[in-house]
Amino acid sequence: MKPGLQFRLHQQLALTPQLQQAIRLLQLSNLELEVELRQLTEANPMLMVEDLDGDPGEGDRVAEDPAANSPVDADSDGESATSDFDPGDAPLEFNGSYPQPHGGGGFEADDIGDSAETLREHLLWQLNLSSLGEREQAIALAVVDAIDDDGYLREENASIAAAVAGPRPVAEAEIEAVRQRLLRFDPPGIGSRDLRECLAIQLELLPRDSLAGDLARRIVDSELDLLARGDMARIARRLQADPRALDEAVALVRSLQPHPGAGFDSTPTEYITPDAYAHCRDGRWLATLSPDCMPRVQINQHYCGLMAQLRSEDASYLRGQLQEARWLLKSLQSRADTILKVANAIVRAQSAFLDYGPEAMRPLVLRDVAEEVEMHESTISRVTTRKYLHTPRGIYEFKYFFSSGVGTEDGGSASATAVQAMIRKLIDSEDRRRPLSDQALARELQERGIHVARRTVAKYREGLRIPTSSQRVNMEQR
Repeated sequence: MKPGLQFRLHQQLALTPQLQQAIRLLQLSNLELEVELRQLTEANPMLMVEDLDGDPGEGDRVAEDPAANSPVDADSDGESATSDFDPGDAPLEFNGSYPQPHGGGGFEADDIGDSAETLREHLLWQLNLSSLGEREQAIALAVVDAIDDDGYLREENASIAAAVAGPRPVAEAEIEAVRQRLLRFDPPGIGSRDLRECLAIQLELLPRDSLAGDLARRIVDSELDLLARGDMARIARRLQADPRALDEAVALVRSLQPHPGAGFDSTPTEYITPDAYAHCRDGRWLATLSPDCMPRVQINQHYCGLMAQLRSEDASYLRGQLQEARWLLKSLQSRADTILKVANAIVRAQSAFLDYGPEAMRPLVLRDVAEEVEMHESTISRVTTRKYLHTPRGIYEFKYFFSSGVGTEDGGSASATAVQAMIRKLIDSEDRRRPLSDQALARELQERGIHVARRTVAKYREGLRIPTSSQRVNMEQR
């Protein structure tokens, strides 16, 4: 067979380094983008980043040319990139503290959040103040390292013994003795093997001169399964308990902390800063970009002026860095434009939600927004990840506004989010003594023209973390 030459034409999409950079920047959150820009600024002398107050950040290069201090503009579709909408106070807040069964001096979740102390640090601080010997200290350190974020010890004693270095092996009895000491550290129950032991330790530290406390210990010892199901009548029969005393004992058990490590967060808090703001102007909902979405990145004009005075090799290096800096600015501009386009598309599609609430949410999928802004669905998916929209109803991730549709009587569709809102409203207004079952909820929705099966209602109800009708009855009886 003779060798030959053939000509063939074909099209191929090549991901250039500039396109790869634009894609990477698009999927970053604001905080991640700030870190990325700091790193790029340190590596490229032609770039400088300013803080939002307009002053150069610590360690940043300062341009000597005042004309270089103009931020990257991110205006798109004729909309101003700077919001004239006052964001006010974000309605997202957590106000919870776990009840403390023991006396004063115990920790609270709010205190832990303020000090940012980890569970391990809190236990080691107490361990250093304890009277344990050197060997017991080494065993306790291995036990503390094996405790999970919930405060439980799930590892076997054999693996804990293997983690303790020493001239002679560690016996299981030694590990258990040390663990019993740790159980009574703060928070009480830390290092428990199971829920029953965790609650029993907390009850043990309470005064033992009350009938409710004694009955609570009996419930924890043998009736936790019935308590979880809310079967108070059977618990009363098995323990031969007076209903009033049983109610007090159950209330005491429910006040205990089933996850002693829950007050300590092992992950750093990530603060949400909106990428865009939704506001109504002349009866029409619009989106504007947050200033945080437009980082103040500039070309360092001082170094640009030096290029003409440097040797060819140094000038060539600076020209390459200048080209990379211009690519970065273009990528940032493209990122801001894309976020604004997607935010406006979402606001237009979900204007009824902004006016009337979750029950008016309409079905929306990535394809709908992709067709409107003339981009690929994968690009829309990147834009909606960890990007947040500030609305008068709260701050929501872009992804919150996307949901599948449920068929309606008139042949249209209702958003799954809207159906969930309707289910919650029906349950909130139900007769507490005769709560609606999943089948009854499905019938109520059917009367409103929404076709949804009972199993779908159950799935939505579980997603809302609402108990079943029988569990709601038991809760009302208590």
